[in-house]
Order: sequence, then structure tokens, then C-alpha cells
Amino acid sequence: MTQKTKARAALPLDQIIAGDCIEAMRGLPDNSVDLVFADPPYNLQLKGELHRPDNSRVDAVDDAWDQFSSFAAYDAFTRAWLTEARRVLKPDGAIWVIGSYHNIFRVGAALQDAGFWILNDVVWRKTNPMPNFRGKRLTNAHETLIWAGKSDASKYTFNYEALKSLNDGVQMRSDWLLPICNGGERLKDANGDKAHPTQKPEALLHRVLVASTKPGDVILDPFFGTGTSGAVAKRLGRHWIGIEREDSYRKVAAARIAKVQPAGAEAHAVTESKRAEPRVPFGQLVERGMLAPGDVLVSMNGRHTAKVRADGSLVSASTRGSIHQVGAELEGLPSCNGWTYWSFLRDGQPIPIDVLRQQIRAEMNN
Repeated sequence: MTQKTKARAALPLDQIIAGDCIEAMRGLPDNSVDLVFADPPYNLQLKGELHRPDNSRVDAVDDAWDQFSSFAAYDAFTRAWLTEARRVLKPDGAIWVIGSYHNIFRVGAALQDAGFWILNDVVWRKTNPMPNFRGKRLTNAHETLIWAGKSDASKYTFNYEALKSLNDGVQMRSDWLLPICNGGERLKDANGDKAHPTQKPEALLHRVLVASTKPGDVILDPFFGTGTSGAVAKRLGRHWIGIEREDSYRKVAAARIAKVQPAGAEAHAVTESKRAEPRVPFGQLVERGMLAPGDVLVSMNGRHTAKVRADGSLVSASTRGSIHQVGAELEGLPSCNGWTYWSFLRDGQPIPIDVLRQQIRAEMNN
């Protein structure tokens, strides 16, 4: 076993790795993480200091880590870290990258060139954006996130029902209205200044992780900063790996994450998609004697009846077929969910046949 192979043998879960993200990722095993969340340098290309109308200085992003000599240098950097991020992702893993108009289009092209498969772009619309102090452009009130699978064949995690729950039962859209990080959440250094100029709000990471990870998953953040992804991951019962080259950020992140208390296993679970549940054919209910050939099923609206046959099909006075086909035919509809349409009588009360399916699923999950 080579030294390089030995270095990749152990995954540093729930740790901050000090150093350059590209070199650090090279020390991680192939196909080892479930999700990458990346908030790379935006390459803002600021020309001098930025001031408000009253001539006070704006605390803008002018740090060395955000400065590149040219677009070509930035593109080379982007391709290098994306190559390593894709290598460490599991086959069914995914990546989220956030950026502004300065860099997100270049990153998007590099993602596709690297073999990632773009699933969505999400517009994070800020409720409280920083105004355009010079008055020469529109107020930049949003950032863009790109969500992509490792490949077009990736069976990526998407907790559709969980996002509906977050959104009062309505399908989640790709425009997210959330405030920027401010108030008590904004971390400060010993001088009372921002600990990091582009600290992301925990609400944003909460939505990303609830959407696309499961409890116990490993999230890699190659641009860890003050550790927002790690703090949210720990709270939600996910593992995290952070990479950060700036010592001051690492110290703030470590102290922040140490204070986080996980919510507990029951609270970490999210509403799973019905499609993810084990398939149970209606015929299995008949095979197992939960329903018998000749039993009469009644539609939940009370208008129709049908008899169960030995092969798991139904027969009514006018049609025969599956529980779905017969229900649709009797109601004159193009389709019907037979599991919620049909019931059986117990003590004179109609019980949806789906109750029996759930009993079998519970056994399968134990």
C-alpha cells in the first residue's frame, strides 16, 4: 500500500482540515462523501475601496483569498477543485455551489465540463440585500446556487416531501426568499468586526441539507470559512468535513460548532418520499391472508364495490383489473390510486386498504 493510499484510508469525520482545499481533497478517499457544499471565492475584482454616500467605508470582500490575476487563473483554480470534489463524491452524490454574477456562470460551465449533471439552479433572493452605494447598477439582491449530480446516472437524494413540509405543504420552488446573515447570527472577531465577510445564513444551509441529505450522510465543505455548513450538519445529525486555509476562520468555526447541540435521532429524520418506500403489490395482501378471495372492497366514497380475486385483481359488475384500473374505470377517470380509493369493512367501519400495505412495509423496514 502506497503512502498516498494510506492517507486516503481514513475519513476525517467532523473535523476541520487546515490547508489548501485542492491538496486537502487529494488526501480523501475516492467515492467517500455524500454531498459537497461549496462557497468558493467569488473573484469580485474590486477596484479600490467601496464607500457609502456619506463617505464611510464599506466592509467589502477585499481579502487575498478572493483575488485572482485573471479569469484564466480563476478558471484553472475552479477546474482543479471541481476535479477533486467529483472524485471524492460517491456515485450517487451531489454538489451545491453558491456564487454571484461575478463567478457563477464560469463555475457552471466548469461543472458541466467536469461531468456533473445540473439538476437545478436556485435563486437565493435576499430580503435585506446591501444597497448599491454608487447608484450605477441595480441593487444586487440575489445569489445563485447550482445543484448538480455527480453524473446523469446519479440516484441523488432529494427529500421532496420534506421540502413540501418546510413550505406549508406546497411544492418548493427554485427561488428562495431568505435574509442575509445578520444580528446575533453574524459572528464577530475580538475587535467587533465581521469574522468573515461572506458568512452564509444557517437557514440557507438548513434548506440545502434537508433537501439533499439523510441523517448520517457526510457533507464536505472545501471552503469552510466560519463553519456554517458544519454547524447545521451537526445540528441535523449529519457528518461534516471542513477544509479551510485561514487560521482565524478555523478558530471561529471550531468554537462555533463546539456549542452546537444535535437535535436527536428522531428530530433528525425528514419526511421521506413515498417513492422511496418499499413496493408492495396488492396481491401480497391476498397471498398473506390479510384479504381473502371473494372479499368485497368498497370505494371510500361509498358508491362502488368490487370483489377480490385470487390473483390480486378486482372484479366489479362492469369491469375487472388492478385496484387502480377498476377504480379509474368506475369513476370515469384517467387514473386512480387504488390504495386510497378502496376500503374493507371492519366492525362495520371502512378501513383504507393502504393500512394493510403500511403493515407490510413496517415489517420490511424492521
